[in-house]
Amino acid sequence: MDSTQTARTRVAIIGCGFGGIGMGYYLKQAGIDDFVILEKGQDVGGTWRENTYPGAACDIPSHLYSYSFEPHYPWSNRYAPQPEILDYIRHCARKHDLLRHVRFGAEVRSAAFDQSRSVWTVTLANGARIEADTVVSAVGQLHRPAIPNIPGLDRFQGKTFHSATWDHGYDLAGKTVAVIGTGASAIQFVPAIAPRVARMHVFQRSPGWIIPKFDRQFSRFERWLLDTFPILHDLDRWRIYGITELLGYAYEGHKWAERLVTGFSKLMFWLQVRDPALRRKLTPDYPIGCKRILLTHEWLPTLQRPNVELVTDAVTEITPTGVRTADGRLREVDTIIWGTGFAATQFLAPMKVTGRDGLDLHANWQHGAEAYLGMAVAGFPNFFMLYGPNTNLGSGSIIFMLECQQRYIVSLLQARERQKLAAVEVTAEAQADYVAEIRERSARTTYEGGCHSWYTTADGRNTNNWIGLQTEFRRRTAALVLAHYRLTPITESAPALAA
Repeated sequence: MDSTQTARTRVAIIGCGFGGIGMGYYLKQAGIDDFVILEKGQDVGGTWRENTYPGAACDIPSHLYSYSFEPHYPWSNRYAPQPEILDYIRHCARKHDLLRHVRFGAEVRSAAFDQSRSVWTVTLANGARIEADTVVSAVGQLHRPAIPNIPGLDRFQGKTFHSATWDHGYDLAGKTVAVIGTGASAIQFVPAIAPRVARMHVFQRSPGWIIPKFDRQFSRFERWLLDTFPILHDLDRWRIYGITELLGYAYEGHKWAERLVTGFSKLMFWLQVRDPALRRKLTPDYPIGCKRILLTHEWLPTLQRPNVELVTDAVTEITPTGVRTADGRLREVDTIIWGTGFAATQFLAPMKVTGRDGLDLHANWQHGAEAYLGMAVAGFPNFFMLYGPNTNLGSGSIIFMLECQQRYIVSLLQARERQKLAAVEVTAEAQADYVAEIRERSARTTYEGGCHSWYTTADGRNTNNWIGLQTEFRRRTAALVLAHYRLTPITESAPALAA
């Protein structure tokens, strides 16, 4: 399409990972075929397309980390590796005829609401514009790499890259490597590359709680059983779901369950790290669940390799040749790899989203992102989010949460059509009541347990995680409460784009 032309569609979806593909599927199930999925890259997959670092894999078992409408996939492992997850997303897009709706290379710069017509105008990086009745953001929380602003970073003369932008053309063999950050990505790529490097310095700001990851390949016999009797898939899915709910229960402030999980993690530290001094450095001083729990069998043994050093002194400076810490010591390195995660609390950035009466979404969120059910924001009619504020999980499958949201949004669109509405907008009162509940309940969870994590803003407010069980979120999104919305009927001055 020429960049000077304006296309028209009923629904514009931004992002083509698990959120965008699932949204497209549920729109089709509802008989809505007039939609476009805008994807900045050249393939589907979202974060699973971007993160290709060595050892990249899911920390939720495959049978739960999959769509409920496409559950019987021939996974090779109990925990799927990144290439297989990406192939699964591609498979779902092909099977459910979603690729014809995808517009690749379509990076969204802005979305603005025209209240006189109840229409959103989405502007792409190349200047092209798309008008839509409804906009659904499916950009997720983990797509913008975060690199700390350390003095001297721009003067480093060696190689640097973030785990999410891994340079596969760079040979690490024989190099001295600094890994800064010890989160969920680092605990996967550090064991994968440690045998290849000459020396590795792992810089830890704070340790993480660890539980074992019981990963292995399915045997040929197990694979035959699962393929022949799909109900075994379903039973295992429910088994995993139950385990994740039990762990989520511990995070909600139930002390006996929290102590049980903490004791299990401490046992793993004791079994895998016999040096008491090193064990103290690796054992957190905050409640389990305050940061994302790390599933791994390999992390602790890797830190005890002769060519690996764990550094707990704070990084104060990057010099042209290395990394200096608070004790004044300079460690000279060839390469710096950032395992520092993502700017997860900066929802929808860097897109500019302008709602009713010129309201700027990011200005509205200057004290922290918030949304009714994590999906709708007052002042932004016909605009919804997948994986929005307080919809991430400390334990469980985000795909489960996404499907709850996707079905809910489709129900809203169907109600809008039945009642011949030009706009649907959550009321400020409903949003305020919901956010107050989230804040009050969040204070009792481990997510606000005093640690620094990507779940929280700089002032410690939990803007990312859901504060209940997955079951509760499903129940609360199962039925619409239209009394919580401002409903604007269609008039001659505010027609619908599509019937």
